[in-house]
Amino acid sequence: MSYKVCVVIPAYNASDTIETVVKRALKFCPVIVADDGSDDDTAVRAKQAGAEVIRIHKNSGKGNALKLLFKRAMQQQYDAVITLDADGQHDPDEIPKFLKEYERSGDCIIAGSRMRYRSLIPEKRYNAMRIAGFYISLASNQFVEDSQCGFRLYPLKIIKRLNLFTEGYMTESEIHMKAGDSGHIIKFIPIKAIYDNNRSHFHPVKDIAMITSFVMLYLIIKWTIEIFCIKKSYTYSKDGLHDLV
Repeated sequence: MSYKVCVVIPAYNASDTIETVVKRALKFCPVIVADDGSDDDTAVRAKQAGAEVIRIHKNSGKGNALKLLFKRAMQQQYDAVITLDADGQHDPDEIPKFLKEYERSGDCIIAGSRMRYRSLIPEKRYNAMRIAGFYISLASNQFVEDSQCGFRLYPLKIIKRLNLFTEGYMTESEIHMKAGDSGHIIKFIPIKAIYDNNRSHFHPVKDIAMITSFVMLYLIIKWTIEIFCIKKSYTYSKDGLHDLV
């Protein structure tokens, strides 16, 4: 199998960690960083480390940064992207796991799962993950083991089949739901749970509340379609009712 993969990293005020993350990821793939309106030297450090850098002048959230990174990767004709967080919460040395699974599985979304390291996950974060994961699994037509892990491989042909409207941390959930609800498989591989000294901008209560609200709206539309279209399990199609609403 011949494929072209890059690592994409949305980054906001990550000057303390971005250089190390980029250098370690570059051992396996080219790296593109989206500096999301940082007021520190995140962009400079990322470029010095060897990454291509997209500058976003105003902080617009992770979802917007991801969409810009997907677009840049498509322009450069990559087949897939691996998303990493900039804060050191993901171990770049685990990138080969994703590449190996991609070569074996083909066009599936491959997501990291931290659930084998339950004891290392902060209690509030774990509870939020389980609540969101329950509803996202319903919307995705399959069990979503770790719905909030940002360490993922996305085949870009799947991303091209989705309209992504959300911002912030909701975008990753939107991808899971729309991809799963259009018939694509989401596979999970175990990764480390790293929470020591990282500077995540994720807020378990506020962000999970927003994600859950969006997922519930999605489910209402999904169940409405299923009521009127008997035996229609996969309800998402690009520019269909979900996107219109």
